[in-house]
Amino acid sequence: MTLAPYVRIVAQGKGRARPLTQDEAQEAMTLILSGKAAPEALGALLMVLRLRGETDAEIAGFTAALRAVTPELPRADLDWPCYAAGRTRGAPLFVLAAKLVTQAGYSVALHGWNSHQSTAADLRGLMQDLQLEGQGFSYLPLETLCPPAFDVLRLRDTFGLRSCINTVLRMWNPTGAQASVQGVFHPSYRGLQSRAAALLGDRNLTVIKGGGGEFERNPAKDTAIFGLRQGVELNESAPADLSDTRRLHEPDRAVDAAALWHGAASDPFAEATVTGTAALALWTLDPATTLPKATALAERLWQDRLPQLRPQLRKAQ
Repeated sequence: MTLAPYVRIVAQGKGRARPLTQDEAQEAMTLILSGKAAPEALGALLMVLRLRGETDAEIAGFTAALRAVTPELPRADLDWPCYAAGRTRGAPLFVLAAKLVTQAGYSVALHGWNSHQSTAADLRGLMQDLQLEGQGFSYLPLETLCPPAFDVLRLRDTFGLRSCINTVLRMWNPTGAQASVQGVFHPSYRGLQSRAAALLGDRNLTVIKGGGGEFERNPAKDTAIFGLRQGVELNESAPADLSDTRRLHEPDRAVDAAALWHGAASDPFAEATVTGTAALALWTLDPATTLPKATALAERLWQDRLPQLRPQLRKAQ
């Protein structure tokens, strides 16, 4: 079995080429993940799809193949992919938001790999500093969870371009969680991922254009929200929480996420980023609630995040 038939389908010429069906995409990705695909054919397939743009069915098929080879893992309540790559990203405030969600009694599974980022954006370093893993919070590194998928992702260094694997990894949900949150860098992928998730039978999903491609809400901007609620496609918006003109990650206003969490530093914009992001995640987990109620819950969780802060907060109130 080779990738040649699938390359031929998508690249045989104007008027004859067509997208892969969902089944064909699943077969092609299964071959890729087996390590048996010729590198030339793999590159040809990925770059043709990159140039043309992937379809809902192709992304669904690729994702189904990845899910099929994933080892059985303890099921989390919320799936949280983190695959952003960029030198302009700042502190991974979304990690603090994920931790707030666990304080509400949910289990959260982050999975990912991040490249070309500054020390300030070090996701794994922050988790280690705050000793976040445990008590419902877990992180699954791509390079150990699925080495073949990691190899495909690293082809970006060869091509100089992203490929469909970036989208597929966000769609993955390796623990089979009941709900998922996903960030994208390019707005057009919000609808693509929502529709592909529906083809896979997913039920509850929230997709936003987040900071550097992560699921991280900018509190100073209106947020377009895509996804699924109980299997029904979602297309809503949430107004800005702040009237600030600050960008999500200002290079000259670095945020110390660990100090912010411990109460040693105060930054209303960063705190609103954390609570606003957590609110979207909590709303995803509980379709019966509303975003304003989820926001109120996230703000209470932030206030009560550390026992030593609670007397000070009550006194200040």
